[in-house]
Amino acid sequence: MSWRLASRLSVVTLALLVVLVVAVLQARHSFGGASSNANPSTNSSGLQGTDLGGTPAPDFRLTDQFGQPVSLSQFRGKPVVLTFLYTHCPDVCPLTAEKLHTVMQSLGADAQKVGVLAVSVDPKGDTLTAAQQFSQTHKMLNYWHFLIGTHAELAPVWSKYSMYAQAAAVSTPASTGSVSHSTALYVIDKQGHERVFLSDDFTPQQLTADLRVLLGE
Repeated sequence: MSWRLASRLSVVTLALLVVLVVAVLQARHSFGGASSNANPSTNSSGLQGTDLGGTPAPDFRLTDQFGQPVSLSQFRGKPVVLTFLYTHCPDVCPLTAEKLHTVMQSLGADAQKVGVLAVSVDPKGDTLTAAQQFSQTHKMLNYWHFLIGTHAELAPVWSKYSMYAQAAAVSTPASTGSVSHSTALYVIDKQGHERVFLSDDFTPQQLTADLRVLLGE
């Protein structure tokens, strides 16, 4: 009887372990699929990224790298890519600019049918000259509008798009100081509605695919 009881307990224990392992693997797979930014989910419209539900994108008006006034609403009829950068950023911002250039190259002639807006998160450091140089360095001078302004002009835009921006407390001039800021890339459709959000680890292929979907709508 003892041998039979031990045998039965071994079988039951093994079965429970198998069930537990399967459950853990399924949970890990589900969690990974939900949180992976490298492979964002595709919504019913065929867009990759976090679905923003078509909320109207808040309008704003700032000055671009050419000193010209630019508003979001003037791009009605075109898909728009909206991001937040600063010219002295040592890491994420230059990489984002390079990826945006790759997207524009991939779109070919259709690049002129897309609006790209980069809103400054560094009111003091992002001067007109700095915006022009940064745009030139990353080959985006004629592809985007790098939008600058005073803190009073930029802060409301950050707030509207749930962005955080704070210059670091440093003794060097503000123009060379670092800025702690949240990163985001909003994809807005031709009607001015927020469609998807991409984090800073988006790939050019993902954004290019999204823009082609919106261009075809």
